Amino acid sequence: MDFQPTEEQLLVQRTARDYAERVLLPRAAARDVSGEFPVAELRELAGLGLLGIAVPEALGGAEAGTVAYSLALQELARGDASVAVAVSVTNMVAELIALHGSPALAAKWVPRITNGEMLAGAFALSEPESGSDAAALRTIAKKRPGGWTLTGTKQWITSGDHAGVMVVWATQDPNAGHKGVTAFLVSGEAKGLAVARLEDKLGLHGSSTAQLVLDGVEVEDDDVLAGPGQGFGLALAALDGGRIGIASQAIGIARFALEAAVAYAKERKTFGQELIKHQAIGAMLADCATWLDAATLMALRAAHAKQSKQPYSQQAAMAKLFATEHAWKICDIAVQVHGGYGYVRDFPVERALRDVRATRIYEGTSEIQRIVISRNLLR
Repeated sequence: MDFQPTEEQLLVQRTARDYAERVLLPRAAARDVSGEFPVAELRELAGLGLLGIAVPEALGGAEAGTVAYSLALQELARGDASVAVAVSVTNMVAELIALHGSPALAAKWVPRITNGEMLAGAFALSEPESGSDAAALRTIAKKRPGGWTLTGTKQWITSGDHAGVMVVWATQDPNAGHKGVTAFLVSGEAKGLAVARLEDKLGLHGSSTAQLVLDGVEVEDDDVLAGPGQGFGLALAALDGGRIGIASQAIGIARFALEAAVAYAKERKTFGQELIKHQAIGAMLADCATWLDAATLMALRAAHAKQSKQPYSQQAAMAKLFATEHAWKICDIAVQVHGGYGYVRDFPVERALRDVRATRIYEGTSEIQRIVISRNLLR
């Protein structure tokens, strides 16, 4: 691939960077304390074309591709990781509906996602007893004339309490494994859909994480994505793409932490010289810069493969594994470079450390990424 972004990709990146600098960074510390969901910010980002970056223009998207999406998400996560999470999932939902929904279904929902009317999208796959094991879900889809009735509980649903529309995975037969899984579109205002609880998390306080209960939620036959029994394949495909997003998010958080650590190390003096001039500190920061560059290239490689319609599952898993594991190390080193100041809220690196920790868990844990990679090696 050509690692020089196109003018269109650079424009998307600059748009996200400018917004992050002007709006997200100045508000990030306060959002971390208040836990306020970024309602106004998501509507503004929709106006900038950042809620449907890879979605066709005909459906209100920017049609700028996955590389532009990765670059934009890196910038937004550098500004405020909580906002980046909502943007990432909303883009995933819009793209999934655009690709796999009927023309009527795509026309009904996607423009309302990309223009901010729906505010956010949600990806309702995980359950209390099934996270990475997507074939083991227990939410039941019961057929009725002209449609389906959904009953069950969903767990760890990003933006679940604010989503205008969500993709819900359910099974006709829990004993059928992946063959019984179907993906449905459900309105956030559907009768029988309720938020049971909101999680009190270590980080990403401005991103809501909900437990949802579906008690006889009715959907129509037209609300099925791809077709009955096709949901498991859709979930795997969406997760592959989502891993590029999470890798990009981790890169953005790590870049923010590294920039803060370098700035502090240039300013702080110990033993008569700037901290960065001490060999031990310089070596730590050099490692961080190297890891960050490698992670960025891996994420862009996976994004380019997806955008070019080439196989990308392996590249996406590698990018997520490497980027998230090393972003955690970078944020930890940033705290260490700050010394005691890194452990208090007056300095933002402690927030980065808390926010980045989730990236090693959602969209498939690091352990799941290693399984994906090792299975590809066996082929």
